[in-house]
Amino acid sequence: MTQPIYDAAFLSRIENALRAALPRWGLSDASEVRLLTISENATFRAEDPASGRALVFRVHRPGYHSRAEIESELAWLTALGRAGVVATLTPVPQVDGGLIADLDEDGTRRHAVAFELLPGREPAEGDDLARWYRELGAINARLHLHARAWQRPEGFTRKRWDYDAMLGKVKLWGDWRAAPGLTPEGRAVLERTDAVLRDLLDDYGTDDARFGLVHADMRLANLLVEGDTLSVIDFDDCGFSWYLYDFASAVSFSEHEPYIPTLQAAWIEGYRTVAPLAEEDCALLPVFIMLRRLLLTAWIASHAETPTAQALGEGYTHGTVDLARAFLATYDAQQPRAVAGRAAS
Repeated sequence: MTQPIYDAAFLSRIENALRAALPRWGLSDASEVRLLTISENATFRAEDPASGRALVFRVHRPGYHSRAEIESELAWLTALGRAGVVATLTPVPQVDGGLIADLDEDGTRRHAVAFELLPGREPAEGDDLARWYRELGAINARLHLHARAWQRPEGFTRKRWDYDAMLGKVKLWGDWRAAPGLTPEGRAVLERTDAVLRDLLDDYGTDDARFGLVHADMRLANLLVEGDTLSVIDFDDCGFSWYLYDFASAVSFSEHEPYIPTLQAAWIEGYRTVAPLAEEDCALLPVFIMLRRLLLTAWIASHAETPTAQALGEGYTHGTVDLARAFLATYDAQQPRAVAGRAAS
């Protein structure tokens, strides 16, 4: 399980390390630096009063992505930008041309990347979300088509977001069993849900038509709207997973809301304006939503120091159990024998 690291002392150290490195991007020592968000990584904005130039910096969480993985993310991001597939952040090279800087945080090396600012704001629940999810569906289809056709550079490496990585042997984001407020009764419900998900995903398979390079974290916080344009940011979790998982990630932390079926219908409609999407695939979208919900429950348990985890807390765990009960009422009844055999193994 990932240990909490983003305490005040750690944030102060990485901010000081970033300040010392700003001249590598041509920013002066007088630049104002402020923390924007803490999630998997720490994101800062730096603005230089001398030039008026402002950049967004992502300082990577230690021990999460290797340098090769970050280089691979930036390679896909650059390719997407050049191909005009999606409006997204543009990586900014340092003065020497390198995209990844090694920061010295009290003798420890941290990776940092800079991006140009993008105009826009996060979509809000008061907006016409169906409109934006229709557009997001079209964007997802273009991303998936590009991922299938793109000749990845030699050495390209990103994490594989399959069952083992999320909930199985690897547990990249921790273990949902450590979720705050989880009762023995709730744990039993989630254990059963975990087993059903495992079987359903195994049946669905990971052939090239269903599994490939995806964004994997299209939640509202990673979307920007400006006029008629929808931009997608933060490819930090992009990797190899089911294409349908992109929709599940897009309803992160809202999986329980009654409007999710409306957003799902809009996303499917938008996707089909660009590429086909079979009914049998659409029918599995609730499975991927449940998978994502269980994964996020694990993330909250292992990232307790982040504002997101602190805001959601035990209420999110209880909501996960409620969703799991409804999920089992449909999916456990469809294949009791296979699941029971797996659960007992």
